[in-house]
Amino acid sequence: MTLSHPATALISGLLFGFGLALSGLMDPERVLGFLDVAGTWDPSLAFVLGGAVGVSALGYRLKARMTRPWLAPRFEVPTHARPDARLLGGAALFGVGWGLAGFCPGPAVAGLVLGLPPVLLFVAAMLVGMLLHRVTAGGRAVARRA
Repeated sequence: MTLSHPATALISGLLFGFGLALSGLMDPERVLGFLDVAGTWDPSLAFVLGGAVGVSALGYRLKARMTRPWLAPRFEVPTHARPDARLLGGAALFGVGWGLAGFCPGPAVAGLVLGLPPVLLFVAAMLVGMLLHRVTAGGRAVARRA
């Protein structure tokens, strides 16, 4: 049985959202407790992150044995061997946002189904930030890639 790309994306997204809910990553209080290493640290999410690293490592090993992915014409993997200023700046901005709000994009989008005002506010702010990036730096990034 071959799944279409939209069906595969839907199933993958539902599985990802279920994993986020099950793991506790959709609970900002739990996330902030994990990030508070100097206070009342909650180490439970370390198992979730460790599992994610393990799955990613297995995925890279599997990719090395494949000539092409099952549902795409080619693999899309990072090609830069060293981090650059844009990556480091983006990672820092992501970390600051995660630490301030207790949400990162995946759990926030999955949390939209709950309809809670903090989730809605975070996703709205995230979308505004994405739009601002597209208007300012996004055009330059597309031009460089072309």
